[in-house]
Amino acid sequence: MSPRTIVVVGGTSGIGLELAKDVVARGDRVVITGRDAERTREIAASIGDSATGVALDISEPDSIADSLAGIGAVNGLVLAAIERDANTIRDYAIDRATRLTVLKLVGYPTVVHSLLDRLDPSVDTGIVLFGGRAKDMPYPGSTTVSTINGGVEGLTRTLALELAPIRVNALHPGIIGDSPFWAAKPAAIAGYESRTPGGALATMADIVDAVQFLLNNRGISGENIHLDRGWRLT
Repeated sequence: MSPRTIVVVGGTSGIGLELAKDVVARGDRVVITGRDAERTREIAASIGDSATGVALDISEPDSIADSLAGIGAVNGLVLAAIERDANTIRDYAIDRATRLTVLKLVGYPTVVHSLLDRLDPSVDTGIVLFGGRAKDMPYPGSTTVSTINGGVEGLTRTLALELAPIRVNALHPGIIGDSPFWAAKPAAIAGYESRTPGGALATMADIVDAVQFLLNNRGISGENIHLDRGWRLT
C-alpha cells in the first residue's frame, strides 16, 4: 500500500506535533501547518523527509486557499489548530472573541472547502476536527471557548452529511495531563487527577491514538468523541 498524505493544521506543537510524528512513524506522509513559515519548515525537517511544512493562519480565512495551493492529493485532514483564551462576560474582549470564533467556525470549514478538490472522495478519507470538553463542562472565562466547541459539534455533523462518503468526526479532549500547557501546571491539575476514575488524566498518546482511529475506521462518521478518561463520571 502506497503512503498516504495526511494534513495536520496546527501541527507545529503539542498534540498536533505528536500526531504528525506518529503519521510519519506509520509510514505515511504529513503536511503540517503553522503561522510562522520558517519555524514550520524547521519543525517539519525535524520530523523527517516525509514531512512538509506550510505557513497558514486560519484566523485569516481569506488567505487560506492561497496558503494551501501547493498541497497535492490529500488522504486525511486533521484540524487541530487552537488558541487558548479566558474571556468572561463581565470583562468581554470583543477582539479576542472574534479571532477565536473565526479561527474554528470559519477557518476550519474554509480549510476543508479549499482542499476539497484534493481530498480523495472515498470512505477511506477521514477528517478530524478538534473541539473540547468546555462545550459541556464550562469554567469561569470559557464563554467563547465553550460556545465555539459547541459549534464544532454541529459543524461535524453537517460536514459529515455534505461530504459523504468522506468521513468527518470530532474529538473533544478534556485536560491532557502531559501536554505542554498542563504539564507545567502540576498544582492546577492535581484536583482533576483525583476526580478522574483511575487517578490519571488522559495523555497525548491517548489523543493521537483516537485521531488515528477516526482517520482510519471506515465505520464512523458524524460523531463527536469525548476523551477524558471518564472525568465527568465523578
